[in-house]
Amino acid sequence: MAMVAPQHRERESSSGSITKHLDSGGKYVRYTAEQLEALERVYAECPKPSSLRRQQLIRECPILSNIEPKQIKVWFQNRRCREKQRKESSRLQSVNRKLTAMNKLLMEENDRLQKQVSQLVCENGYMRQQLHGAPVPTTDGSCESAVTTTRHSLRDTNNPAGLLSIAEETLAEFLSKATGTAVDWVQMPGMKPGPDSVGIFAISQSCSGVAARACGLVSLEPTKIAEILKDRPCWFRDCRSLEVFTMFPAGNGGTIELLYTQTYAPTTLAPARDFWTIRYTTTLENGSFVVCERSLSGTGAGPTESAASQFVRAEMLPSGYLIRPCEGGGSIIHIVDHLNLQAWSVPEVLRPLYKSSKVVAQRITIAALRYIRQIAQEMSGEIVYGLGRQPAVLRTFSQRLSRGFNDAINGFNDDGWSLLNCDGAEDVVVAINSAKHLTTGLNALSLLGGILCAKASMLLQNVPPAVLVRFLREHRSEWADFNIDAYAAASLQAGTYSYPGMRPMRFTGSQIIMPLGHTIEHEEMLEVVRLEGHSLSHEDGFASRDIHLLQMCSGIDENAVGACSELVFAPIDEMFPDDAPLLPSGFRIIPLDSKPGDWQNALTPHKTLDLTSTLELETSNGTEAGGLSCNSRSVLTIAFQFPFENNLQDNVATMARQYVRTVVSSVQRVASAISPSGLGPTMGPKLSQGSPEAHTLAHWICQSYSYHAGTDLVKANSESSESLLKTLWHHQDAILCCSLKQAMPVLIFANQAGLDMLETTLVALQDIMLDKIFDESGRKALFSEFAKIMQQGFAHLPSGICISTMGRHVSFEQAIVWKVFAADETTVHCLAFSFVNWSFI
Repeated sequence: MAMVAPQHRERESSSGSITKHLDSGGKYVRYTAEQLEALERVYAECPKPSSLRRQQLIRECPILSNIEPKQIKVWFQNRRCREKQRKESSRLQSVNRKLTAMNKLLMEENDRLQKQVSQLVCENGYMRQQLHGAPVPTTDGSCESAVTTTRHSLRDTNNPAGLLSIAEETLAEFLSKATGTAVDWVQMPGMKPGPDSVGIFAISQSCSGVAARACGLVSLEPTKIAEILKDRPCWFRDCRSLEVFTMFPAGNGGTIELLYTQTYAPTTLAPARDFWTIRYTTTLENGSFVVCERSLSGTGAGPTESAASQFVRAEMLPSGYLIRPCEGGGSIIHIVDHLNLQAWSVPEVLRPLYKSSKVVAQRITIAALRYIRQIAQEMSGEIVYGLGRQPAVLRTFSQRLSRGFNDAINGFNDDGWSLLNCDGAEDVVVAINSAKHLTTGLNALSLLGGILCAKASMLLQNVPPAVLVRFLREHRSEWADFNIDAYAAASLQAGTYSYPGMRPMRFTGSQIIMPLGHTIEHEEMLEVVRLEGHSLSHEDGFASRDIHLLQMCSGIDENAVGACSELVFAPIDEMFPDDAPLLPSGFRIIPLDSKPGDWQNALTPHKTLDLTSTLELETSNGTEAGGLSCNSRSVLTIAFQFPFENNLQDNVATMARQYVRTVVSSVQRVASAISPSGLGPTMGPKLSQGSPEAHTLAHWICQSYSYHAGTDLVKANSESSESLLKTLWHHQDAILCCSLKQAMPVLIFANQAGLDMLETTLVALQDIMLDKIFDESGRKALFSEFAKIMQQGFAHLPSGICISTMGRHVSFEQAIVWKVFAADETTVHCLAFSFVNWSFI
């Protein structure tokens, strides 16, 4: 019997004319080109066909009639295996290219650091010679000195040769910062370089102005990266406008441009900045692409003073982008931002913000690299966002929210803003813009008199910005007046965007957050918030009418040094059209002199949104929490915008001013509660007005449970009230207490499991009514047992469903309810619930 030559000695031809496969019986099978083509067609449609599909394939394709079903099955198995190997090989090659490029980048960084060390050694030797009075020897050529930049005197800007000379000097100085030792770079706190990192980040240690530097890998071509970064208003959220005054060609196919750039002020307490710069784009001999920029000083054709009356002229020292192509695709990018922000022009308390290289790094340098990487991933199709929207569309919504909020904070005259009845002593500033109208396509709010903005800024002491923003996001009922929210939102809620009037609304305070998408590093989230409410107008009766807000939240990572935290939102129609008009309002918190590690030491990761630190940080003498030394400060800016009709301008202005004052008061209360410096048990907050302190309440809860159930609720290690409270706090079942003094029972206490179940905090807990945490069947079960509870003092509720403040459903095995007696054992202080074996559905 003739044997077929061993398969491992042959290779498949490129044409695929003969391919051999081994079936489970040990026989070799030869496939013709036609058979392979038929099998490949089926594989493209269904890589894993069923037994019936394979038999159908044999019947429908006569050329496969001589092939057994088992052999067809083996072919598909091998084909899937080869496909998997091919994908894995491609992935490993991509990872290898990335690691090779990162290794090259790290080696270059190591060389630069070695040069910097050598330079410091030379300077140290020089200083030693000076101190000992010995003659200073000539510096060795191996010791590279730092590049010192003298102030550049502007040549005639109408002379292209003079501008080209400035451009060449700018290029040389920029390259010395990007790859050399012209600036004493130190690693950005909290961002360690390595193969898995986004890039290498550094800030200036001692130089004129403030500087930041970033190096990273991006899977885009150099020209595409340069095109994106040159369009600064698209990625730099603080950039208001960029205008090219002059542009002419330079050598090597490059260009020289004269630019006028305006940037927003981050708060209401400081003026905005503008820049008058020259930008040079060119290609180096090694194929690298360079875009460098610096300020022009002296005289020259710049913007008129009237156009820049609300701005302070800032200086950009040689900065820019060095983009080098990588083997196998992609680019290595070096970004340098070096600025003098004229800190003298702002109040002294804000000057750390304008002298901080960390802020420049977070707001500009790192933001640029993140934006490039975001675009690269969007173009590769790796990002999928919600509601079927393209990532670019949702990114545009984030940019519009940010720009609208910045416009509201700054209130530029050339945008039509003017102050309303401001004598300079108001704590809340009200600005009016009668020229601004919200438009969407051909529809406009034509009956509106304009837009009114009430804004204020305040200083926060020892409050982590990320923690405060997360709290504001998750617990809107703590600061929002839902009647006012309805006032602002109702005017934007009609589908035709014609002005529907301000409909009175009654909101429950509950909100449901629906995520849309987030940036690749989760530093910014875009979401839709639904506020549940009912219309009180006669024509609508009590029909349900929810309000939807488009919301952007950023800066919620406590470890990001110098990062700004924001919560910006705008009413939006529930149909969510791409051209929906936006009227953004919100909060911005900027750290002034935060110290890395303070917050991490004070608040553990799972206890950042509640007051449990009161319980966790206490010691026997009660001094540990109070002794925390957190001296960080931040500036909070609040801005709320409202549409108005001409005949209601004064009424809306009064309402807006009072509303923002209410919000400020609420935020101050929340900030005081979450401040680590105010969490000592000796100064711990009361659980509610007139309630006993936590230790006493814990004793009453446990004692009453033992009285009714005949067994202990918790077993403390000692009889001390501190130990009892701590054990109750960490009990696995969710324990809640509600007051019976109001017409509708309101929650006054919960242990850690209870807060986790309701997704709330001790501060926000006191705004939650008992009936709101149950679903319909749960409320019926509670009401049916309520008389028994009040008469006998103890009852068991069957398994059911609870609803958290975030709208999530929670199942529980059973709920135990009992009366909690005060010290005299006759007065009922509250009602306690214990939800056993709860879990999110």
